[in-house]
Amino acid sequence: MKQFLSVNDVPNINALVDKALAYKINPLADQHLGQKKRMGLLFLNPSMRTRLSTQIAAQNLGMEAIVFNVGQDGWALEFEDEAIMSGNTVEHVKDAAPILGKYFDVLGVRTFPTLQNKEEDYSELYVNQFIKYSGIPVISLESATLHPLQSLTDLITITETFKEKRKPRIVLTWAPHVKALPQCVANSFSQWVNAWGKADFVITHPEDYELDPKFTKGASITHHQDEALENADFVYVKNWSTYNDYGRIYCNDPQWMLTNKKLKPTNNAKIMHCLPVRRNVELSDEVLDNAHSIVTQQAANRVWAAQGVLSEVLNGLGK
Repeated sequence: MKQFLSVNDVPNINALVDKALAYKINPLADQHLGQKKRMGLLFLNPSMRTRLSTQIAAQNLGMEAIVFNVGQDGWALEFEDEAIMSGNTVEHVKDAAPILGKYFDVLGVRTFPTLQNKEEDYSELYVNQFIKYSGIPVISLESATLHPLQSLTDLITITETFKEKRKPRIVLTWAPHVKALPQCVANSFSQWVNAWGKADFVITHPEDYELDPKFTKGASITHHQDEALENADFVYVKNWSTYNDYGRIYCNDPQWMLTNKKLKPTNNAKIMHCLPVRRNVELSDEVLDNAHSIVTQQAANRVWAAQGVLSEVLNGLGK
């Protein structure tokens, strides 16, 4: 694996899931794989689970991981080529990234969209500029449109939890929120589940909250949450802002928040969320604290997802 930006970089999803679950059983199985290798973790926005889990994963493989908060610990970066840098940006990525390529063997980059300009956000300029100028493998720790490490984690969690010999019914449901959030997690989860091809996959959201069709193609889509939830085995809860009229909040109906009553028609569904979660806005306490909630298990699996990806990238170095 030369880089990890989306499911399209993964030759075999099931093999990667199996590798991650093997690391969960034996975290130090490949503790010498990354010896004398260094990983840079660049964060352009806050993180807890992604930051810590990737550091642990790197250490399990014998790597040194160094975290750098871009814009807080260093200069504000410019990403546009041919920019006239007379504003707030101090250093161009064209100058910074090649240096990082000399310091590190692998680069992890995390950034968020502005939610102001859809074309700019969906061009993935920030991540692509690091790929273009660093000269080393880049792992997405979340980008403007996708969160592949989270989605791999989600499939790992579903795989280890669902043991029946049939396709699980997986529902991705929109949830209310107090502010406009990116489509990254919803896009990515849709892309991975569709590529995986082992589920009956349904997406439910209010009208006007359609996602980019290139990520949702293959899923059933409905505006009726109650219909979607019927016989569900897994319910993934996530807010996202509008895609077509970009970055807006049209609906914040609290009726879309999951409760135990709403979950009665499900097949004792496991509840998933990428965290952080706003309790009693996105998800009620009674659902989050229920035995069917697997959000903690899901978050813990972030280590094994990152370790599986990083081992594949390390194995690809020099090839």
